[in-house]
Amino acid sequence: MATNNQSDLIIHHFDGLIDYATSFQAMKTLTENRDETTPDELWLLQHQDVLTQGQAGKPEHLLHTTHLPIVQSDRGGQITWHGQGQLIAYLLYDLNRLKWNVRQLVTNTENALIQLLHIYNIDAYAKKDAPGVYVNEAKIGSLGFKIRRGRSYHGLSLNIDCDLDGFSHINPCGYAGLRMTRLIDELNKQEQPQSKPTFQQITDQLSTILCEQHRQER
Repeated sequence: MATNNQSDLIIHHFDGLIDYATSFQAMKTLTENRDETTPDELWLLQHQDVLTQGQAGKPEHLLHTTHLPIVQSDRGGQITWHGQGQLIAYLLYDLNRLKWNVRQLVTNTENALIQLLHIYNIDAYAKKDAPGVYVNEAKIGSLGFKIRRGRSYHGLSLNIDCDLDGFSHINPCGYAGLRMTRLIDELNKQEQPQSKPTFQQITDQLSTILCEQHRQER
């Protein structure tokens, strides 16, 4: 794991595929034990294959029996899939210190993903009634947060070059028939294909955007 300190934001880059339950417990522990002087943290990683059910998740959105582990989470939203080739960013922020409300957290996170995708000439956008980021009505980025005493944990996922079969077991985010897409798919559709970025390049670009956003809001 590599760690960078950007003034009041600590950035952790985790190597390999990380167990979801381990990350979940670590986020909860940090959030429960932090105080007004604790620096905010940004965790960047990929998970082992897993289905995670949101706090108010409905069991009918799991379409059939699967070999994938299912973890009950406390984030907002319905069921989703995580796995290799999908970038995860966990935002462990003190919203009181940033003077953000929950709506600002969601909007800022969506805007960070949109800004990242625009680097690659991908026309991405958010929807008022369905949190996340979309390209031509297909979902490319998902969001889910938990707020405890004004501090956030959980965060976002971005499909880069993952196997989308993991989503075939569920109604993604609780929406039947919702199409999912990946950054690599959108690049392949372009009339003038550009060189494919590496996973690390995309991770670093998202990290830079989130850091700048966090700094500007201070």
